[in-house]
Amino acid sequence: MMKKIQSLSVIITVLFLAACSPNSKKEKSAKAKRPNVLLIAVDDLNDWIGVLGGHPQAKTPNMDKLARRGVLFTNAHCQAPVCNPSRASIMTSLYPSTTGIYFLNPDITASPVANKNIVMPKRFQQEGYNVFAAGKLFHNGKGINETHIPNYAGQFGGFGPMPSKKISTYPGHPLWDWGVYPEHDEQMPDYKIASWAVTQLAKKQKQPFWMGVGFYRPHVPQFAPQKWFDMFPLADIQLPKTITDDLEDISSYGINITRLKHVSPTHEWVTQNDEWKPLVQSYLACVSFVDAQLGRVLTALDNGAYGDNTYVVLFSDHGFHLGEKERYAKRSLWEDGARVPLIIVGPGIPKGKVIHKPVQLLDIYPTLLELTQLKPDAKHEGNSLVPLLKNTMQEWPHYARTSFGPGNYAIVSERYRFIQYHDGSEEFYDHKSDPQEWNNVIASPKYTAIIAQHRAQIPKEQHEILGKGSTGHLSFEASKKEKL
Repeated sequence: MMKKIQSLSVIITVLFLAACSPNSKKEKSAKAKRPNVLLIAVDDLNDWIGVLGGHPQAKTPNMDKLARRGVLFTNAHCQAPVCNPSRASIMTSLYPSTTGIYFLNPDITASPVANKNIVMPKRFQQEGYNVFAAGKLFHNGKGINETHIPNYAGQFGGFGPMPSKKISTYPGHPLWDWGVYPEHDEQMPDYKIASWAVTQLAKKQKQPFWMGVGFYRPHVPQFAPQKWFDMFPLADIQLPKTITDDLEDISSYGINITRLKHVSPTHEWVTQNDEWKPLVQSYLACVSFVDAQLGRVLTALDNGAYGDNTYVVLFSDHGFHLGEKERYAKRSLWEDGARVPLIIVGPGIPKGKVIHKPVQLLDIYPTLLELTQLKPDAKHEGNSLVPLLKNTMQEWPHYARTSFGPGNYAIVSERYRFIQYHDGSEEFYDHKSDPQEWNNVIASPKYTAIIAQHRAQIPKEQHEILGKGSTGHLSFEASKKEKL
């Protein structure tokens, strides 16, 4: 009996020593050094940044610098060209056609399909990450960010501050305004959000962190202090390249879905009131302003303790028109409405690489899971971009898909964009010869086989539309009823 007790004592001692062995310490150290995540969203940002060349006068030194530090995706696309469904798709890695969230409402919690998925912030919290965020990561509806993001710090003023009366003469929606306002950067919500982020990055973190920073500009109202407008003198403003008959080869439905029941100014109003250059100027000013706020956050990251062990993802939720296709704002399936900046930087990611393969915003979630060595989620519909990050020439069989209501889809490959509308009308663009998408070649026999390949990517099953009453809902219904 004594021998058994002695043997048991030896075994316990060995196990204890093993637990305290260098290997065990290494395992604990490795776990403690798990990489962090810094997710940065910029609202309504199109390709008007230096490295994407969307506008020759764009000044975005911090975004350009970030792109040189990692991988720039030049062919990235949102899953819906409007805030709520795009962000819901990003955070669940599900298509709108799967969840039924196509427009500005409802929230993820109202979709039986989407609600089954763990949203990105909560998944990282479950994995032992300290999760916190500020600004617009999910849609800006009441309580939505608070519902989905642990330790949410707030909107810091959201789209404000607002002047007592409109600066522009546009009589429409109160958010549709542009011009010099307010007086100082410090009054802007994005400045306050960046300041919050700087403070967080200076703190000592006991756990790996997932941090979200959601900037509001250049979303309307396109306000920024005077110094940002001074960077772009109105007399020198260059307008986007357009042609006068751009809509002649587009169906009535394709035109209606981008115009009916929308709240943005019409091209006729803009040109008749000589507001095209002021709109372009204000957008460029807002982009440069938010670029400066991004720079403050990145400087804090680099000067702190986490710069070498943090994956940074910069993206926008969708694009934005500023006169292209004779329209303004988002809500289109064309390149200007669906294409977005996407930059990924971090440990092990090559620097200064550019990828032209078609990728999607719903790829971000599975990508971050793989980068942080977490288990993939079989319910995700996005694809991890890690193979492309490792080898920019990696074969990539995937397409990018954007929708604006069931039946309205854009399918994008490396060279082409195919659009199919709810009424069956279609468009097809060859970006090699027509990067501005001015010539709809859907009827050209030259592209018959390629068009068929793109058409095959349209989902066979499409969830019914959830929610009601938003501009997207109204536009969709009005376009169906309009006599063609």
